[in-house]
Parts: sequence; structure tokens; C-alpha cells
Amino acid sequence: MAKRVAVIGAGCSGLTAVKSCLEEHFIPVCFEREDDIGGLWNYNEVPKIGKGSIYSNLVINTSKEMMAFSDFPIPEDFPPFMPHADVLRYFRMYADHFHLLPYIHFRTSVVYIQQTVDYQETGKWIVKYQKESQEPVQEIFDAVMVCSGHHSVPFIPKFPGIDKFKGKKLHSHSYREASKFKGNTVVIVGIGNSAVDIAVDVSKVAKQVFTSTRRGAWVISRTGLWGIPADLLANNRFVFSLPRNILQWLVEKTANLRIDHKQYGLEPKHGALGAHPTINDELPFQMLNGKIRIKPNIVQFTEDGIMFEDGSFEKVDALILATGYDYQVKFVDEKVLKIENNRVDLFQYVFPPDLKHATFGMIGLVQSIGAVMPVAEIQARWFIQLLKGNVQLPDRNVMWADVQSKMIEMNGSYVKSRRHTIQAFWVEYMDTIASYIQCKPNFWRTVIREPDLAIRCHFGPCVPAQYRLSGPNTWPGARNIIYNSFSRATNSTPTKHGPVENNLKMESSRLMTLLVLLFVFVAWFTKSLI
Repeated sequence: MAKRVAVIGAGCSGLTAVKSCLEEHFIPVCFEREDDIGGLWNYNEVPKIGKGSIYSNLVINTSKEMMAFSDFPIPEDFPPFMPHADVLRYFRMYADHFHLLPYIHFRTSVVYIQQTVDYQETGKWIVKYQKESQEPVQEIFDAVMVCSGHHSVPFIPKFPGIDKFKGKKLHSHSYREASKFKGNTVVIVGIGNSAVDIAVDVSKVAKQVFTSTRRGAWVISRTGLWGIPADLLANNRFVFSLPRNILQWLVEKTANLRIDHKQYGLEPKHGALGAHPTINDELPFQMLNGKIRIKPNIVQFTEDGIMFEDGSFEKVDALILATGYDYQVKFVDEKVLKIENNRVDLFQYVFPPDLKHATFGMIGLVQSIGAVMPVAEIQARWFIQLLKGNVQLPDRNVMWADVQSKMIEMNGSYVKSRRHTIQAFWVEYMDTIASYIQCKPNFWRTVIREPDLAIRCHFGPCVPAQYRLSGPNTWPGARNIIYNSFSRATNSTPTKHGPVENNLKMESSRLMTLLVLLFVFVAWFTKSLI
């Protein structure tokens, strides 16, 4: 009899979890408390605490080639960086193509998840759920995949006197569009992606925008050489095989070529790899035209203004707190999953190390420097291969050692912050999980059979399709995506396309140019150390 798997949430992580179950002939039962798929990418004018949230002008920071699921490429006519409506449209196409909707129970909330009485022998779970106003129901499942996201409960820091402030106050979770701030003086607290996106958005209608930051940030553009998405150029195995100090130096030099962080008042004390980077293309110009100004940390609120650490005082009409989120999964028994100050102890950010059976996992609870969609997919594929018995988790002590090692590494590499508790470098993390299920491309084996493919996999963009070349559930279209990743990334921009032969020549030319530039950068760095 096929195993039944409870999947909590029908956002990007939940959809790929359902699909991964079906690939191995398990029966997924997906619980989604809203009336549609998409999770936070399903835009809603009215914010809901406990549900992920986006603003009306949001454009995703990762390119379509890097955020696509590994065996379902985003159509070429979609823009390289998609507005949220296109992201949701892609998820609908994915759900329709793989026939996922019949397995999703909408308007159904999960109340509680706990082990069965005989868990030690069976590994099974009790899931208690409730459909709208009906009576709660509980069922037993062979496994549980929690895919509920971690950007749904706003974190509100305490500032002296903030309760006295009589202007508009809201968290970025509740921000939708800029018109409500027309003619206002607005302070945005934070300098992460949402903070800067909102600052730029509001600055186009506000009288003045101030961005308050404790540390500053390294600001990176979405676009790189030749107008190609920067993540296609950066996320490759060769780049991430470089020593960390060289990689950090490369990121900082590249960022400062576009905008002198020190001159703009953005330069932090930490290196570029010491915190999650901020991705924005419009901030420099909005600073140059005076619409956005950088301020240090807040010292004190008054009824009509804010005093900052540099001694300055500004009269303020509105305050937007882009201060992150509390990671909460309240429906899971604390004996199974405990979260404190956004720290959660999971082996590879998926499995609680103390559980006897690999039948409970968190999917998508990781902050990778790259797109979350392929990360959630590779996690789901790993989970299902474990459930099928094709692979095994390491010993409990080994898993705990890995958890502690990651925490020590984060504490040593990243600025101490609530947002730096589940960090991972995209390429490294994807390759690590892929190696567990034997779907990581093997360079030496491939270089013998197909040298050009091996070079593209190691020196070119690490597109998710690479993880369908081998291992379970391979996909015959993977090679085409790998060979054409650069051209596909921008094919929607011109009105006419050149012949495929020209695209392939362009792919090879750009890859060779990129390799030369990387070697020049490395040589420059090495010379600077002498």
C-alpha cells in the first residue's frame, strides 16, 4: 500500500513536495489554509498575520533561469526578472502540468502535529486539521513535510519612545503600495531587500525618504555583464570553489565598481559575505537625486520625529519597519521542533537530529543566497528518497555535529543577527543535498563523455536543470537548458530572435569571456597580496 504524506502549505515548497511524492508513487495530502496556491506569491491587498506577504510592485530578485524548478523551465517569453504576478503564473503552470491540484485541500488549517503512540516502531504522525468552521479532524500519516514558509510573522523591535510617535506606523509585511505616503517624510528601518525595495518605491511619491541602518550593507545589482542576470554569472561551481577571502574580495570590488559604498554611506564594517547581500538596481540613483538619504540607527522617538545616533533629528510623517520576521511553526509539537530567536536545530535545515525516523522534515526553511524554489525542490527530493529507503540519514551524533558546525561557522562568518541563523551558500548547499541522492553532476565522468557539458556545469551557470542529468527521475530536456541558459535568460527582451546557431555561439563566447575575467580578477587579487 502506498505511503501517505501530509504536506503543509501549497506555496512553492509545498507544490514541489507534492510533485516529489507523486514521482515516487506516494500519496500526498496537502493542506492549504488559503483558497489558492502560491503562498506569499499570491498577492492580497489585505495583509494577514501568519501569511506571507508581498507588495504590489515587487519584482523577484533571482532570474528565471536560476529560480525555475529543475524539470519545468520557465517559458522563454517570461521576463528575466519576474513581477510577482508572473511568478504566481509560473506556479499555476507547474501545478497544472504535473496535476497537483487534486491533492490540495484548500481553506484547511493544520491545528497540531505529533508523533503516534507507536512512532518508535512505525515512524508515523498524527495530523489534526480543520476545514473552515467545521469540526477538527485527525488522521495518521506515514510522513510529514512542513512547507509553511518563514516570512509570515513580523518581528517588531523595541525603540525608546516608539509608542509616543503619532505618525503612521507599519511593518513591511503590511506595505502594499506607495500612494498612501505621497508628500510625506518617511523613515524606513532596515536595509535588507524589502527595506530598500520599499524605500525606492516610496521615494517616487514621498517628500523625503530616510533609510535607517545599524550596519550598512553591500548592495548588488540584479544585472551583470552584457545585461545578463548577475546570479547567472555568479552562481557557478568555479566561483564558489575559490577561497572565501578571494570570493569576498571579488564581490566587494564588483559592488564598488557600480557604487562607491563608502562615499554613499553604505559601507558596512563586515565583509560582503558577512551578511545577506541587498539586491537593488535603483537605490544609487534615488540617492543621487536626493530622494533617499541614509541615516544611522535610531536613538529616540518623539511625537512627531526621530533622533538618530549621529545627533540629527528629523520630523517624520510615517515609519515603515522592514525588520524581518519571527520564524514560527506553532502547530508542531515542541518536542519535535523548537525554535528560539529564529534558531532551529535541523540537519541540513531539514531533519530534527533526535528523531528516530526520517519521516518529518522542514522544506524551505533555509535562507540561501539564491532562489529558494530549487532549494525546496532538492530538499523534497531528498526527503522522498529517504522515505522510499533508497538513501539513509547519517548517525544522530554525526547530524548533531553538522548542526553545531554550521552554527559555529555562521557565528564566525556572519554578523550576529536574527536573520543569520539559517544561512547557506546556494551552490554549496544544492550540491551537498544533491550528492545524497546521486544527482550532483560528476565533473570527471562527464568530461570524458561530453567535455562541453562538463565545462558548462563547472564554469557556467549552475542552473537547476543540472540536477536532472543523473540520479532519480532524470529529465531529457536538462541538457538543452544548460546549453542555452545565457540566451534563454534574455530571450524575452528583444522583438526578434537570432537563429539558434547564433545563440549557441553567443553562449560559448560569453562563457569564455567570463572565464578570462575570473582568472584576471584572481590574478589581480593574488598580486595585491604580494
